[in-house]
Amino acid sequence: MMDNATNRCVLIAAGGTGGHVIPAIEVAKVLRGRGWECIFVGTKRGFENHLVPKAGFLLQHVSIGSFNRVSLRQKMQTALSVPLALAALLSMVSRYRPGVALSLGGYASGPLVLACALSDVPIVLLEPNAYPGLANRLAAVAARFALLGHPQATTFFRTGLYAVIGLPVRKEFFLTERQPPRKPLGVLILGGSQGASSLNEAAIGAARTWTQNSHMAPLMLHQTGKLDYQAVSDAYQKLGFQAVVAPFFEDMPERFAQVDLVICRAGASVIAELCAARKPAVLVPFPHAADDHQNANGQVLKQAGGALLVADCEWTSERMVQEIDNFSTNPSKLEAMAVAMEPLSSTGAAETAADVLVSAANRGGFYSHAV
Repeated sequence: MMDNATNRCVLIAAGGTGGHVIPAIEVAKVLRGRGWECIFVGTKRGFENHLVPKAGFLLQHVSIGSFNRVSLRQKMQTALSVPLALAALLSMVSRYRPGVALSLGGYASGPLVLACALSDVPIVLLEPNAYPGLANRLAAVAARFALLGHPQATTFFRTGLYAVIGLPVRKEFFLTERQPPRKPLGVLILGGSQGASSLNEAAIGAARTWTQNSHMAPLMLHQTGKLDYQAVSDAYQKLGFQAVVAPFFEDMPERFAQVDLVICRAGASVIAELCAARKPAVLVPFPHAADDHQNANGQVLKQAGGALLVADCEWTSERMVQEIDNFSTNPSKLEAMAVAMEPLSSTGAAETAADVLVSAANRGGFYSHAV
């Protein structure tokens, strides 16, 4: 599309978890290829501090906390920090003079949206979740357009000012070839960027059962998170159970290709990656996620037939053994789940998002570019 923006710079707020940061980076890569400068805004404690510099983008920090699902004291501290955060973002807007801003949610997105609204900088939202986060729900009032990862999110945005495009993911996930289930099954356990103790504990208990009862155990790849890595690794070694264990897998598309089933949380980014790779899953939503958005994300895959959805309190070692043994003896179920994932796979989302951002910077129309 035509790109006549006078200032080819975009400020991007995408912080906290990989589910916000990874899609933003994919959009930024497309814009960078078109000659745009992409500057990320986040906090010093979010996952953006690992991913954004690694991708070669500048990350600017702002001091801001959360309003959602925190104590009254934390809400008051956050409220007191807003004026300073807003001042910092107004200074950034003045310094970089962006042609457009992109918000995927996260702590820094509120001050960024407000600063851009006050400075007449066009704002585009990219909402990863089926149930939008608080930041993007509030930002919808000031945004020129919203790009949505799930149709279920449309009720929160003004008709005619949004489009469902799916969520940008790395192109390598779309290249994953579907294969018949292996014997024994390959299983990938993902606790998200920070790990998940309940998934780790269930996996160790299941490994103990398979070892003691001489079951045909799956081939397990296990991302533990940093905090639990040593304990999980030691537990497998003590049991004599063979598993590939790491705090974090950098080569996730390759890991997806090595397994038949993924056991994970239900963050927006991993949901999009599962759909792109057509990989069956057992989803165990994080029970304390803001607005229970992970359960809403998981319901999308469950209703499509591509995943099992299990409450965190119900995901025990016994349940894990039961489900994996069931898949091992009925591999056709996995094949049917993989087929069910195909309609949910969205290609070209990063390119579409980049098109809309360019259009917003040019003060042009949007909808025709986003569908």
